[in-house]
Amino acid sequence: MTEKLRKKLITALKIIISAVLIYFIFTKIELKDVLQTLKKGDPLYLFLALLFFVLSKILSALRTNLYFHQIGAKVSQLSNLKLYLLGMFYNLFLPGGIGGDAYKGYVIQKEYQPGTKKVVSSLLLDRLSGMLLLFVYACALALLSKNEFFQRFYWLIVAAIPLSVAVFWFVNKTFFSSTLSVFWKSVGFSTLVQLAQLVCILFILKSLSVSLDSIEYLFVFLVSSIVSVIPLTIGGIGSREVTFLYGAKWLGLDESTSIGISFTFFLITALTSLFGVIYHFNKPKLESVD
Repeated sequence: MTEKLRKKLITALKIIISAVLIYFIFTKIELKDVLQTLKKGDPLYLFLALLFFVLSKILSALRTNLYFHQIGAKVSQLSNLKLYLLGMFYNLFLPGGIGGDAYKGYVIQKEYQPGTKKVVSSLLLDRLSGMLLLFVYACALALLSKNEFFQRFYWLIVAAIPLSVAVFWFVNKTFFSSTLSVFWKSVGFSTLVQLAQLVCILFILKSLSVSLDSIEYLFVFLVSSIVSVIPLTIGGIGSREVTFLYGAKWLGLDESTSIGISFTFFLITALTSLFGVIYHFNKPKLESVD
C-alpha cells in the first residue's frame, strides 16, 4: 500500500467514524431539542466566548514557541502565530495526511534543521502539557462538585493531581531532558490556556441561559477535550459530542443542553480555524529572533 493511499484511507475512516458518532447521538436525543437550545444563544455572550477562545489559542501558540526556541528554532512570535493558525485550519478542514502538527513540524525542520526527533518531541510535549492541565482542572472541578458520582472517589482524585504533575515531570526529565528547563513555564502557559477555555465555556453556558450544574458541564467539557485529542475523528467531531452525551447521562445533566454546548464550541473553533485559509494560499514566511 502506497503512503498516499494509506493517508486517504485513514481520512476516509475518520470521516466515517465522525458521521457514525453524530448519527448515533441523534438516535439518542431529538435534533429539534438541540436546535431549540442553540436558538436561545445570546450574541453578546457568544462573542465573549469567541474572544476567550482566541485568547486560549494565542497562549497555546506561545507555549508551542517556547519549545521551538528550546530546540534552537528561534521563530518570532508573530510568525509562529501565523503558522499555528494555519495548523488549526489544516487540523479541521484539510485533515488528509496534512495534520496541523505534522505541517508545523515539517516547516520548522525545513527552516531550522533542529532534527526530526527534537521537533517531534517538542510537539508531543506541547500536547502533553495541555492534556496535563485538562486533567488537573477536571480533578479540581470534580472536588468542587457536590455530585455523588465524584464523592465516592474524593481522596483518589485528591491524590491524582500531584501524582499527574510528578509523572509528567519524571517523563520530561527521563526522556526529554533537553526541554526540562522550560517545564514550569510550559505548565504555566497550559494553566492559562485551559483557564481561558473554561471561561469560554462559562460564557457559552451564560449565552444558553444555563445557570445550574455549571461545574459539572465544565468537567464534561474538559473530559471531552481530552477525548477529542485521540485522532479517531475529523477535528474531534463526534467524539466530543458523544462524551458530552454520556457525561450528561452519568452526572444527571440535560442532554440537549450538553450537545448544544458542544456544537457551539465546535462552531467557535471552526470559525477561528477558518481564518487559517489566508496562510494556506499565502504561506507565512518564518522570521527569526535573536
